[in-house]
Amino acid sequence: MAAPKKGRGPSAQSKPGRSLVLILIAIVAMTGGMFLAGHTTPRLGIDLAGGTSITLKAKADQGSAINKANMDTAVDIMNRRVNGLGVSEAEVQTQGDDHIIVNIPKGTNSKEAQQQVGTTAKLYFRPVLASEPSGGATPEPSPSTSSGAGGSPSPAASPSGDQKATSPSGSPSPNASATSQGRAVSDALKADATPSPTGSASAKSSGAPASPSPTPSADAATAKLQAQYAALDCSKPAERAKVGQAAKPGDPTVACGEINKVWYKYVLGPAAVDGTEVKKAQAIFDTQGASGWQVQMTFTSSGAKKFADITGELAKNQQPQNEFGIVLDGDVVSSPYVQQAITGGQAEISGRFTQEEAQSLSNMLSYGALPLSFQEETVTTVTAALGGEQLKAGLLAGAIGLVLVVIYLVAYYRGLSLVAMASLLVSAILTYVIMSLLGPAIGFALNLPAVCGAIVAIGITADSFIVYFERIRDEIREGRTLRPAVERAWPRARRTILVSDFVSFLAAAVLFIVTVGKVQGFAFTLGLTTVLDVVVVFFFTKPLMTLLARRRFFADGHKWSGLDPRSLGANPPLRRTRRPSRPTTGPVDPKGA
Repeated sequence: MAAPKKGRGPSAQSKPGRSLVLILIAIVAMTGGMFLAGHTTPRLGIDLAGGTSITLKAKADQGSAINKANMDTAVDIMNRRVNGLGVSEAEVQTQGDDHIIVNIPKGTNSKEAQQQVGTTAKLYFRPVLASEPSGGATPEPSPSTSSGAGGSPSPAASPSGDQKATSPSGSPSPNASATSQGRAVSDALKADATPSPTGSASAKSSGAPASPSPTPSADAATAKLQAQYAALDCSKPAERAKVGQAAKPGDPTVACGEINKVWYKYVLGPAAVDGTEVKKAQAIFDTQGASGWQVQMTFTSSGAKKFADITGELAKNQQPQNEFGIVLDGDVVSSPYVQQAITGGQAEISGRFTQEEAQSLSNMLSYGALPLSFQEETVTTVTAALGGEQLKAGLLAGAIGLVLVVIYLVAYYRGLSLVAMASLLVSAILTYVIMSLLGPAIGFALNLPAVCGAIVAIGITADSFIVYFERIRDEIREGRTLRPAVERAWPRARRTILVSDFVSFLAAAVLFIVTVGKVQGFAFTLGLTTVLDVVVVFFFTKPLMTLLARRRFFADGHKWSGLDPRSLGANPPLRRTRRPSRPTTGPVDPKGA
């Protein structure tokens, strides 16, 4: 006799308790990790926590056009700049053809991020020709641990691992006048304006003497620059705003810089190295010596050659003519002096930096060179109170939607609504814990569109339960009892749930890829909750239904269980009939058959 065909009956069912224990362990583990990490609430975006929104308009520089490539580069640099300060939920995105929107959530470093993102001009390395305190200020003397020229307490630029110097703030501390440096300001200007016999930029920028006498046009330019320098008062914000930014890279200029809350004015030579030629800069702490925090720079191949040339020229001179100024947005952010030619494409700036100062300087060196200049158009501040009101409104909308879903489930499915509500609760716990963990992990910030995505997910999750429940009811209508109905309904419901969730996840993925800004928060939340819906239905809802099918309240079809065969219009119970066995050997008598 042939063996009966095997099917999946109640005896072949998997143990549902294992799936329930597995998902319980996952919830406990992730919840414990959330508390251990100290992040028990999701990080909030700018529209919920408050913050600052900045609108910047691009301006074409010489040789730079406003196009998609340059705008995308600017967005990438600004994004790395603000996120380099730890404000990882900041948003930087283009708007139209020539605008960039920067959203900085309220936080510890949001003010510094706002200042840095507004610093959008190009970065240059220029030799310092002359410098002195501005506005009648007198710098406080500070001892130096460097053997650099003059013993000035300026930060030193040196090859990685070489001798370094210290300064009060990691910035230059020039003496009270350029004359005390062994050279008058006017002589510095005239010598810089004197062309060299070869016309090389390095000889000009380093202030090296040249043989031919200045031309009349050079004398006029020198006199004009000298007059600007003499009249410049860097202690006045209005005057600081007028200098440095309009200077061409190939021309000398005057600039301002702040050291220990004292403003200094500078005469700077033509740009020797462009900021785009800094490949990498990072702030590190010197654990082997007494230098403390310092900034290490790595140049590109072309930048390494230019930097070696200019430092070789500067190392031959006396202070301040052996200093180079790091100029960003027309301001001298640092002016380390040079002890020797720096070759190899690596250098470090050391001084008595604080961690914040070293990090700020490294960010400027790494992310300061933008392909375009930008003008700040609007700055909008969103208060935390307004964000709190929006969050309350979003949570209220979610609560109303959840209550309506529960009312529908109770009215239509009765006892089965307990399964649906328990599944919704598990899904909500997983969503909350994962969002809390994703904040510090990948910088995910919960904004108002993301809250809307979570609300929409309530309906998606409820749809999965309804599909399964209706499949079970269809089996009961055909006359089957609950236990086989639960198992026979699952394969059909499973296919429908997977197809539905795949379509929802695909829509969320496309929306996340093709959109920017806050809409991505909606897409991310929708995709996350869709994946969690599959996990909850497979590892919680289905095993729970298998267990409840063994309870008399549901198995006997109580009228409040939602599975009453009479109210569902079920057919008479199906009975299995055994087929008569056929003989396996011998002839078959047709008459007997």
